[in-house]
Amino acid sequence: MLNFSELRRVAELLDGRFTGHRLERCVQPGRDRIVLTLYGRHPQDEKAHKRFLLLCADSASGRLSQVAGLPKAPQNPPAFVSWIRAHLSSARLTGARLWGEDRVLALAFESGDGRFELVLSLLGKRSNLYILDERGQVVLAQRPPSETRPEMVAGAAFALPGSGLPNVGKDRFAQADDADLLLAIEDHYAKSEGERDATGLAREIRQVLKRESKNAERRLTKIEAELAEADGANDLQRHGELLKGSLSEIRPGASEIKLHDYETQEEVSIALDPTLSPKQNLEATFKRYQKLLRRLTKAGGQVAEARAWQEKLGELRARLESVGSEPGENPALEELAAEPEIARMLGRRRAARSPARMEPATEARLPARFRGLPRKLYPRRYVSGEELEIWVGRSDEGNDYLTTRLARGKDLFFHLDGAPGSHVVLRTEGQDEVPPEAILDACELAVHFSKQKNAGHADVHVVPIKQVSKPRGAKKGLVYVTGGRSIRLRREESRLKRLLASRLDP
Repeated sequence: MLNFSELRRVAELLDGRFTGHRLERCVQPGRDRIVLTLYGRHPQDEKAHKRFLLLCADSASGRLSQVAGLPKAPQNPPAFVSWIRAHLSSARLTGARLWGEDRVLALAFESGDGRFELVLSLLGKRSNLYILDERGQVVLAQRPPSETRPEMVAGAAFALPGSGLPNVGKDRFAQADDADLLLAIEDHYAKSEGERDATGLAREIRQVLKRESKNAERRLTKIEAELAEADGANDLQRHGELLKGSLSEIRPGASEIKLHDYETQEEVSIALDPTLSPKQNLEATFKRYQKLLRRLTKAGGQVAEARAWQEKLGELRARLESVGSEPGENPALEELAAEPEIARMLGRRRAARSPARMEPATEARLPARFRGLPRKLYPRRYVSGEELEIWVGRSDEGNDYLTTRLARGKDLFFHLDGAPGSHVVLRTEGQDEVPPEAILDACELAVHFSKQKNAGHADVHVVPIKQVSKPRGAKKGLVYVTGGRSIRLRREESRLKRLLASRLDP
């Protein structure tokens, strides 16, 4: 982590060389860091340049440095970087300063939405990134305040922790001139992070394989238990055949009947439902038999797959132990992490731990029209691949409120043709031309939250929200639509997984 002396020099450099630059893009490649693309020209430069600043609040390698390029953006941008994109797009950097006498660096930006400061607070395990408004109040924190400084919630006035002056420290980059300072800082920390990441990656792979192995074992046990019920299915079938030929012998209200099985030459006792007629008892017996038969058929097809997956996990665990987890470059470990099965498991784990899912939804971060609304009326919120929000009703009452009160303007309404399901609204943000992929994402969610969630194809009706109305006195969840169009959706499992992982609310 940069010490006070080094951070002070970085602040002076940014204030002198980067003031006036425009913020073009912002990406959050990790839970504790962001990368800003700044575009501008220093008086000593012949022409304007793009520079990529990394702000990292890691407890061990916290820093502000310059990287070679913009990293790949996550598929679902977290809340912190989404806010920056929404409010600081094309903002101008007006200065940089240290906040008091501590390792807290503030970058001041001015945009059409006002003046804000992006604050990098390097305080060991309490390190974090904050956005402050022009009054110095916290708008948003990158990591949950409960993990760093609980008092720094949205709306609180930002202040130093009051733990005393830090040790100034020696400038480890004194040999680097100002032009190379930020690059020298990144070179120093990138190497140490690479070694730490190798060890951390091996640990992460080991954890996901252990968890997946336990899940696979439980799944196989469940499937084998269902297969063990085969004798029960045979008994139900035989009981049904015996009842079919003996309906006249069943007394009304009987809870049991004993019949002679001429095939086995044994007396068989068959339980009955006294509230049902003889014919209804016969139908119920065959219905239970058919249901059990379907379960057995499904289990029979799954058991080989489950055993093969268990063996595959064993092979992956053996490979992990063979490649080792020593610090430093380990191409074999990187290759193992890129295996489709492990990459998928790591992706699920990281999505579950991303800031967008871990940070509690506070009143300050909710859409304005949600504030003061009863929790039961909140729709589920997802993010399309085009970064447009998709809202899904939770109940009949929630469907009504979403469609008639929350949705507005040029939003689009989605619902399955001829099947019950949740109301789905794509927030278009006033766009006339909505990206086709965002429409397909909304269709996918409309099918998933309906009675046809397991269908391979489905017809989804799409209509502007202004063409949706609720008749007076209609039951909850019922609306009328006029016009619109129907989309024949071919289901994509990968699309659905991405959307479900993008959920913004808990």
